[in-house]
Amino acid sequence: MFTLNSKAALVTGAGRGIGRAIAQQLAAAGAAVMVNDLDPAPLAQTLALLPANCSQLAGDVTDPAFPQTLVDQTVSGLGGLDIIVNNAGYTWDSVIQKTTDEQFQAMLDVHAAAPFRILRAASGFIRDMAKREAAEGRRVARKVVNITSVAATDGGAGQAGYSSGKAAVIGLTRTMAKEWGRYNVNVNAVGFGLIGTRLTQAWTEDSKIEVKGRQIQAGVRQSVLDYIAGASPLGRVGTVEEAAGAVLFLCSPLSDFVTGEILMCTGGMRS
Repeated sequence: MFTLNSKAALVTGAGRGIGRAIAQQLAAAGAAVMVNDLDPAPLAQTLALLPANCSQLAGDVTDPAFPQTLVDQTVSGLGGLDIIVNNAGYTWDSVIQKTTDEQFQAMLDVHAAAPFRILRAASGFIRDMAKREAAEGRRVARKVVNITSVAATDGGAGQAGYSSGKAAVIGLTRTMAKEWGRYNVNVNAVGFGLIGTRLTQAWTEDSKIEVKGRQIQAGVRQSVLDYIAGASPLGRVGTVEEAAGAVLFLCSPLSDFVTGEILMCTGGMRS
């Protein structure tokens, strides 16, 4: 029904899980994809699954200088930038009395500040291309998809930082939809419920992830997983492919008159 041939896409957090699935689906639709992740090894594994016209750049999106480098290398390496998916992120949970300033700030940095800096870094290219295309009598739609969460809209116990960061994504999305509409850019967000990834694996003492040398507890208690599956109208958690499908829709021409929206991909789950 559509093709993304000739489109250049940037996907952050593409080393694993949902980000990898997004990159794969964009590439399957014809886009050349620049994939980014903090960890080089899984990122290389993602690139190996993609066509030869795709590329990679490992780096930390929370480093204030890196987003500009990432955008510049995407434009130079892929010949443009038509799709941005701000997917990088992780959870670092604890109840508020046990949440440190470092922990709270880390969630704001990766979920809110990093997407802001990436979009700011892309703004010059976006404006220049839109003006050039208008002068040539052409209208070219570009896409931004930011990733938020049901934790942003409904809250999540033990997730003061994560919920706050993901709520900020909603404000950023709706603001940029208004700013960039004149440049023919659709800016939307996808809010995920429980999707089966390493962050939502069944909790054990050993279910940890490493982020910049720090071991962070990950996983969800089995009782919570069972409750959510039972409370969902679909009776299960989502797959990474299903999560990526919602993003693909908002990256495609099917969404050319959709902007400033938050598409909730939760299987109908509500708190």
